[in-house]
Amino acid sequence: MIQTDIIIIGAGPVGLFTVFEAGLLKLKCHLIDSLPQAGGQCSEIYPKKPIYDIPGFPSVLAGELIDNLMEQAAPFKPGFTLGEAAMTIDKTAEGKFIVTTIKGTQHEAPIVMIAGGLGVFEPRKPPIENLESYEDKGVEYIIKDPEFYRGKRVVIAGGGDSALDWSIFLAEKNLAKEVVLVHRSSSFRGHLDSVQKVIDMAGEGKIKLVTEAEVTGITGENIVEGVVITHQKDGEFIQETDHFIPLFGLKPSLGPIADWGFEIDKNAIKVNTLDYSTNIPGIYAIGDVNTYENKLKLILCGFHEGTLAVQSAFARIYPDKKNILKYTTVNGVQGF
Repeated sequence: MIQTDIIIIGAGPVGLFTVFEAGLLKLKCHLIDSLPQAGGQCSEIYPKKPIYDIPGFPSVLAGELIDNLMEQAAPFKPGFTLGEAAMTIDKTAEGKFIVTTIKGTQHEAPIVMIAGGLGVFEPRKPPIENLESYEDKGVEYIIKDPEFYRGKRVVIAGGGDSALDWSIFLAEKNLAKEVVLVHRSSSFRGHLDSVQKVIDMAGEGKIKLVTEAEVTGITGENIVEGVVITHQKDGEFIQETDHFIPLFGLKPSLGPIADWGFEIDKNAIKVNTLDYSTNIPGIYAIGDVNTYENKLKLILCGFHEGTLAVQSAFARIYPDKKNILKYTTVNGVQGF
């Protein structure tokens, strides 16, 4: 049994910053995440993508932000259970919570903070026969490291910002040997400037743009060697490639947490904005996983929510102790 002051479910940026805020109050945290490393979406989905709305950083790569948050939390020695999804929660006779993961690891604490972002992600997959047999053999649903595609031929399918942005990035940086963008319509759902840039790069021969078409098949014995593209007017043809990346978005789901007895609204946990507590006393929800009037799904808002939740958690753990706010500019950061 892992015992701590606060169990944080979700080791993304909001969960990591909450470790720092809790540490300032001498509260110890242990984080649980289904992903094999800390960082949430920032590490798993877009580590090389720049973020522009973090205060004090005109631009910071998502992966670098996580590295900085880990360094900031380090003095407070957080514990981690990674690669294990939180499955069940039970309450003890003493009023503490026991969170058990899919692998049976148990954690006990008086406070639980859910910082699970948008939840568990599953890619939206195109209806292609034998698609799953090519996964990790040339079919990827997320681009984690653009360098992986250096010198390779790439076919991207999709019409949103992700498909447009990655097509531009891989071609503009001369990473991929060839970039083919396939979209079922002649109009795109992404930002107009990205759409225009793709059209311009297609005119310059830097991107092969195939609209009014869909990828309907994959060729290759053990790995991807090509894709079958079906055009609305011209019929089928085979495009040789090393990688097929369908970017149709990710489907978020709360997963097992949805069955823990929370008030749920549109796949998010309803909270009291006084302290971001849920309808279950002692359990808080912070970051993209929660919902309330005028909610903004921004990392910086999650930082604020985690800060207030920690103050409330301290009062629950130590009802007879008065917490006096101490400024780090005066006191510095004193770890455990």
